[in-house]
Amino acid sequence: MAIIDDIYGNVDDFGLITSAEARELGVSNKELVQQARRGKLVRVARGVYRMPVWPYQEAAPYAIAVRAAGEGAYLYGESVVALLGLAPTDPTRIWVASPGRVRRSIGDGVTVLGMQPAGPTDFYEGVRCQRASDAIRAAVPRIGFERAREAAGAALRGGFITKAEHEALEGELR
Repeated sequence: MAIIDDIYGNVDDFGLITSAEARELGVSNKELVQQARRGKLVRVARGVYRMPVWPYQEAAPYAIAVRAAGEGAYLYGESVVALLGLAPTDPTRIWVASPGRVRRSIGDGVTVLGMQPAGPTDFYEGVRCQRASDAIRAAVPRIGFERAREAAGAALRGGFITKAEHEALEGELR
C-alpha cells in the first residue's frame, strides 16, 4: 500500500492530518514534504496537511486553526458563534484556546489564547469547540450584549443550548 493511501485512510472530516498523526502511521516529516511537492498533499499550517482532493467545507478554516494549535486546542468564544451562524461576527478573526503554549504563528487572523477548558467542550461541524453557552458568554466583550442575546436565541432555536441554559444566559445578559 502506498504512503498516500495510508494518509488518505486516516485524515479527518476536513481531509486534514497533522505531522504527529502521520508519524503514528510510520510516515516521516520528510515523506509528508515529498507528498506535498508531488501535489498529493497541501501544507495549510505548520505541521498540518490537507488532501487536495477533499471537498471544501466552510468550517475548514476553523478546523485548520484548531488542528494547527495542537493537542487539546478548541475553538473559542466569538469564533464558535461565527461557526454556528448565531450572530454576525468579524470574519477575519479566529479565536482558538489551547492548554499548551503555542509560540508559532498559526495563520493570519488567528489568535491563540493559552487556557485550559473551563468546562466540557463539544464538536460542532466536526470542530472541537467551547460549548455554545460558554462561547456566547466569552464573546460578549467583542460582540456586545444585544448581539449576544440574539446569539442565545439562535442557539436555542438551533438546538445548541437547552432552555435552561438560554434562561441563564438571558439573565446574565440583562
